[in-house]
Amino acid sequence: MLRWIIILLIIAAAASLLGMPALAGAAALGARILIGIVLIIFLLMLLGVFAVT
Repeated sequence: MLRWIIILLIIAAAASLLGMPALAGAAALGARILIGIVLIIFLLMLLGVFAVT
């Protein structure tokens, strides 16, 4: 999932440099959503609610 976050951030940066604000915003929004999901999963693992075996 971290790979997808990095890919979306690179796409957002390239799109903003090329003058495509809609694509840059969509890629940044996707990255933000994935970062939120990763943080929630990390906190659940930290609290022991969601165990990875």
